Amino acid sequence: QVQLVESGGGLVQAGGSLRLSCAASGRTFSLYGWFRQAPGKEREFVAAIPRSGGSTHYADSLKGRFTISRDNAKNTVYLQMNSLKPEDTAVYYCAARSDFTYWGGTYYLPRVYDYWGQGTQVTVSS
Repeated sequence: QVQLVESGGGLVQAGGSLRLSCAASGRTFSLYGWFRQAPGKEREFVAAIPRSGGSTHYADSLKGRFTISRDNAKNTVYLQMNSLKPEDTAVYYCAARSDFTYWGGTYYLPRVYDYWGQGTQVTVSS
């Protein structure tokens, strides 16, 4: 059974940090992504990292505060979030792509990913 299980969400004060984890199981994936969705808003891209190689990608507005990383031995992807702001409040979703065909520059599109976690709530208080 293929699963993506997120953890690490919670309530934090503005300026604080959280690290989200996404444990993948059941198969190998080519690309991992983090997305988030705030109430009343569309799901938006946060960050992406391929299973191999050193490239990472971020939403422009989050560069410098968020860091995506992976541990292939543990099949786990992380999202370190620093200097959190109230506007970062959202449900954060881990996503994974099972197709090993190169995705090019489309890493930020939800349709590129075919597996999704259940989401973890991040709430940043002011």
